[in-house]
Order: sequence, then structure tokens, then C-alpha cells
Amino acid sequence: RVALGVVGGIVPFNFPFMVPFWTIPIALGMGNTYVLKPSEKVPMAMTRVAELASQVLPPGVLNIVHGDAKCAQALVEHAGVRAIAFVGTSMVAEQIYKRATELGKRVLALGGAKNHLVALPDCDVEMTAQDVVNSFAGCAGERCMAASVLLVVGEQPELVERIVAKARALEPGSDGARAMGPVIDDAAVTRITLSIARAESEGAELLVDGRSEPSFAERRARGGFWIGPSVIRHATSADSALHDEIFGPVLSILHCPTFDAALKVENANCYGNAACVYTQSGAHAEYFTQRFEASMIGVNVGVPVPREPFSFGGIHRSKFGSCDITGDAAIEFFSFRRKITTKWGMATEKSWMN
Repeated sequence: RVALGVVGGIVPFNFPFMVPFWTIPIALGMGNTYVLKPSEKVPMAMTRVAELASQVLPPGVLNIVHGDAKCAQALVEHAGVRAIAFVGTSMVAEQIYKRATELGKRVLALGGAKNHLVALPDCDVEMTAQDVVNSFAGCAGERCMAASVLLVVGEQPELVERIVAKARALEPGSDGARAMGPVIDDAAVTRITLSIARAESEGAELLVDGRSEPSFAERRARGGFWIGPSVIRHATSADSALHDEIFGPVLSILHCPTFDAALKVENANCYGNAACVYTQSGAHAEYFTQRFEASMIGVNVGVPVPREPFSFGGIHRSKFGSCDITGDAAIEFFSFRRKITTKWGMATEKSWMN
């Protein structure tokens, strides 16, 4: 394998250390040099990494550039950059993919998600309720693997009640099993608030309204980007909250009469990052895992990030490009294969080869 040369990475705010290290070790391991543009919202983590790396890496191997969209555009369009890896929204991922490929570069751009969980009637109610809340409210819902839609097959009132109770038990903070942190900025608070208001105006039922949860509202009044968890029950699959990526601690619940009705909703999703089924039946698990339209699938695991060495990446509008961003696919992405054919003497007999 041969290195491409200079490669670039553009990463989001939500995992300022983890996401860059999806690509940096593999890119450097393949012999490339790397230029990283962290999110301008969280510049400090990778700046410190670069300082530490400078003590062991030769100058110019790992480079950090700071800036906004203009900086990202300059990195994508620089003639010396051979490949671009991006993680962010689908809108920007598609723009970067089109521009970079137009310039003849390799590009892998991961976008957004609308991840569906399906709870079957035989699910373990307590485990499912806790896992669903962990999935949609963990990291304040600001992660591309967070649950955002729960499809409940049948009524299952006890499951819904347990989810509501566990969501209401969450408290603002960073310590403890029931703690949920703030979102990234005021723009995020506004976007999430408007999404909840729109769901309400469309006729959805707010089982938990994160805008007015007392402990979170109090913290927001004292300063900070706090909004509590919200649980919304929908009567129709046409509601916007079931389709738009809200990127916050908001769970939409839709009741489905059958397995196939739930799959129809999940399959209609334009994204394809993650999906999960909650069940105690191996046969039911097999039925769903073979029919979900998603790349990373869980059985009783609401955040089904593949364990190493399996690769990370979605399908449909969750990814623009042909490789996953980690694993053996990333080795392929950050290098090219050099094939060498040799001959050391005159052939002794004629064949199609000579």
C-alpha cells in the first residue's frame, strides 16, 4: 500500500476528541500527513492533542487549522489535499462530497440520522425503557447514533409509562446516572424548542415537555444552554418530528399495529445510520435485523455502535462516499494499492502471458 499524501479531516462539535481519532491513526498509519479542522465551537481538545503530538511526531505530520465554513472550504479545495473525511450534517456532507469529487479528490462524508427503535410486545419492559432513555437523552441527544423515534408494536402502556418516568427523573448536570448535560449553544436550544412547538401544533401529545421541566428551566434561567428531555406521542406518521433530525433530547413515539407496519416506517426514513429492535425472541430479532434499512443495527442495544474492529458508517443520506470511516474500509480509503509485476529471465515456453 502507498500513502495518498496530504489528507484532510473536518469534524463536528459533539465528540471533539473521539471523531478525529476515527481517522487520524489510520491516515497516519498509511503514511499520510493530516490537516484537521476541528469545530470552531470546541477548538481546545485537538489543539492540546496537536501540542502533545508535536513532541513525538515529525513537524508537519499532524496539523490543525481553525476557522469556520470558509476554512473548511479552503481545505476541501486546496490542490495539495488528496482526500477529505467529513462528519457533520447531511446537507453539508453532500455539498462537500460533490465539491471534492468534482475536484478529483477522494471523499468520505458522514451525515445525519433519524434512528428508529422498535419495541415488540415481548420486550423486557424495564431494560427497554432504560435503554431507550439512555439512547435518546445521552449526550443530550447530540449524537448521530441517538434514538429519535420509538416504534411501539401494539399499545404497551407500561413501557411508555416507564419511559416517561425515567425521562422525568433526569436532572441537569454531568455527574450521576440520572444526569443530562446542556446542549451546545443557544441556537440549538432554539431549534429544539421550535421542533417541540411544531409537533404540538401538528396535534402530537407531549408526554414530557423539556421546555418547561422545572429543574432544567431553572438552570436555563441562571444561564446556560439547558433544555430538558421531551417525549412526544404521535397519532400519524406524517408528523414532522418523525422525519426531521432534531439533534437534541427528543423522543418521538408512534404506535404500530404489526411488525411490518413498523418496518415500513423505518424503511421510509431517508437516512440509514442505526436501528434497533427490543425483543426476547431470536426469530423476531432475525426478522428485523434482515429488514432494517440501516447500516448499524442493534438487538436490545439502543446505541448500536459496532465494536472494533468492525467499521462505522451509515447508508443512504447518512453517508456520501463508498467506504466506512473506520476499520479495513478506512485503510482502503487512506491508501492506494501498488501492484508490481516482474520478470527476471526469458520465458522458456510460449503462453498467453508472454
